[in-house]
Amino acid sequence: MALESASLLKAGLVLLMAAQVLPAVSGCNRGFYERVINDFCLAKFKFDMGGLDRGLWCSWPDTTEIYEGLTNCTYQVALRMDCFWPNQIVDHFFMHIHRIYFHDCALTGRLLHDPPIHILAPFIAVPVLITLLMTALVVWRSKRTEGVL
Repeated sequence: MALESASLLKAGLVLLMAAQVLPAVSGCNRGFYERVINDFCLAKFKFDMGGLDRGLWCSWPDTTEIYEGLTNCTYQVALRMDCFWPNQIVDHFFMHIHRIYFHDCALTGRLLHDPPIHILAPFIAVPVLITLLMTALVVWRSKRTEGVL
């Protein structure tokens, strides 16, 4: 508990220092931004994920709050440091996070699949029946020569 408080205090001081130093500088200091999100945001994310059972890392309902906190942290730091968000640093940062924490996760919840047959059947049957009906109508009409000049 004391270790958590010390790391959060350190991260808060780094963020406060960033808010104090950066308004004097125009533009984004990309190196400092990267260091702050690694020291502050990543440290909190690691702590939160460490408190979660490793078997739940791939469970979106269990990790969504932690992941949203990480996203919000990178955004808030970018705002205070006058950096664009998202940016290339954030992209690389999240790719790194996914390689470490989510590389073994299956895509089961995100894969596309066919709808149930009771929904799919009408979308198949109606065009087939209309095609057959139109074909029969054309054949029937072509055999009737009455009235054709």
